[in-house]
Amino acid sequence: MTLGAALKVLLVDDEPLARLRMRSLLEACIDPRAVVEAEASSSSQAQHWLREHGCDLILLDVQMPGPDGLQLAEALRQQEAQGLKPPAVVFVSAHAEHALRAFDLEAMDYLTKPVRRERLQAALQRVAQRLDERAAAQARQGQPSGQGGAHELDDSAFINVSDRGRLLRVPLSEVLYFKAELKYLTLRTATQSLVMDGSLSDLEPRLGDRFLRVHRNALVAKAAVRELERHAPSPGAEDEATTAAIAGDAGEGWAVRIAGVNVWLAVSRRQIAAVREALAAQGN
Repeated sequence: MTLGAALKVLLVDDEPLARLRMRSLLEACIDPRAVVEAEASSSSQAQHWLREHGCDLILLDVQMPGPDGLQLAEALRQQEAQGLKPPAVVFVSAHAEHALRAFDLEAMDYLTKPVRRERLQAALQRVAQRLDERAAAQARQGQPSGQGGAHELDDSAFINVSDRGRLLRVPLSEVLYFKAELKYLTLRTATQSLVMDGSLSDLEPRLGDRFLRVHRNALVAKAAVRELERHAPSPGAEDEATTAAIAGDAGEGWAVRIAGVNVWLAVSRRQIAAVREALAAQGN
């Protein structure tokens, strides 16, 4: 999105007081700013408005008379399958039990009532970040940024992680690396480390060319690659397993430093050229 531009929001909730409170919360959010383009008291009314107008984000209640919010989100997904680009969806509900289904429908976030301003602000920042990334990618490819002033989202660029009973939707742009740890994977961002099920072999084909397999136990975001050295790991190495891998990989001792977290990960000999290519692409 254009620097300083406000997110265009559609409020969908059958309770007028809930919409009024959400308006007040949005007015208190300043980074990014958000403006309410319209309100709807039902999914049917929202769909009617969307046929003629565009927005960046729908703040959507779940339980409403007639078609509920989940049904509206499903209808938006069907439009996407037809080549249309619907707005981002953030659910706002008093019922936390619908969160799993909401994320299955590619929701950006799930807020439980009463919504705190800080929580809403974080959701808006996530939406704005994805819009910026989408616009930047389109600019590089020489593509238009969308129709009617609305931004487009690349919904494939997320990964769902179950963390202590919560289902988190993490943008892949925030992921620095995935690392195999015994029977699970560790997902690392600049601010958190999350544990998830799965294997690198299953994950790798889904990630596309923005990630690089540097070792049998690690997939690294190419943009996070900062330095490649042939030496024993520094005290900043993440753990004993990493230390052993660096020192024991055919005696080579190659390691790559990950941006933002000062972590060194082992690099196998066969992947050294690919890591150097990733560094060269960044001008490092």
